[in-house]
Amino acid sequence: MSGRDSVQIPDDRDFGAFRAQCESESGWSLTYSKGGVGVWVQLLEPERALHKIKCRMECRDVPAETLYDVLHDIEYRKKWDTNVIETFDIGRLTANSDVGYYAWRCPKPLKNRDVVTLRSWLPMGSDYIIMNYSVKHPKYPPRKDMVRAVSIQTGYLIEGTGAKSCTITYLAQVDPKGSLPKWVVNKSSQFLAPKVSLWHWGWSGVGGEGSLCPSCSSSQAMKKMYKACLKYPEWKQKHDPHFKPWLFPEQSRLPALALSELSLQHADSLENIDESSLAESKEDRGEGSDEDS
Repeated sequence: MSGRDSVQIPDDRDFGAFRAQCESESGWSLTYSKGGVGVWVQLLEPERALHKIKCRMECRDVPAETLYDVLHDIEYRKKWDTNVIETFDIGRLTANSDVGYYAWRCPKPLKNRDVVTLRSWLPMGSDYIIMNYSVKHPKYPPRKDMVRAVSIQTGYLIEGTGAKSCTITYLAQVDPKGSLPKWVVNKSSQFLAPKVSLWHWGWSGVGGEGSLCPSCSSSQAMKKMYKACLKYPEWKQKHDPHFKPWLFPEQSRLPALALSELSLQHADSLENIDESSLAESKEDRGEGSDEDS
């Protein structure tokens, strides 16, 4: 889907291609492996330092269907995603695709980011895929107080490995539209945006001085999500337990949305923000990691 030239709803071939990328080892460099979490990076455009990242985690005591629910449940996300500023679903395209908005906090004094994406999902027995890419919606143009990021292709492959266990693979190619200072790569907790996946900022600062730190950002974000999964069944029992429109499309309360209302969001049409010279704010310096919290 990364080579698309128009807004399209993914079909079986697209889901198959996404799964193949998640399972492939060719062209990927393993950069982190610890505690059941592995992180791989694929450098696509050296001159832009644009990367693909892949992160895989073994989830014990979490059934595949629970993890799938957590990734879909927008109300629960507002409880455990501490970086969310605003998130909502805009409209429904089909029984297994919608369009949504997500805005999240970045480390001060950087500008916060937001995104509008077309998201599609596919249950496959004990396995599931959720994936998205950026689109433009006329009612939700870029905001002056945010930097509009671009998801070229982002998503999850969830594979059931037992009655109460699964493996999740996160794959992302994202253009966050900006140049960042070095200290940002250590602020892993600020890069979590699971509504559209665990966003990875795969690029470096001006002149290539920044560096990629997937072991910091992706592994901690995945572990945070895992902890949220363990608490989800108890929370869901108290919050509309039978409402799961991602499983039962007839429950959807979203307005119908026509594909013709959307257009592709190209990264080169957005303003590129240079924040590489910004210093870390005192109130952010020394904060604990996701693991601490």
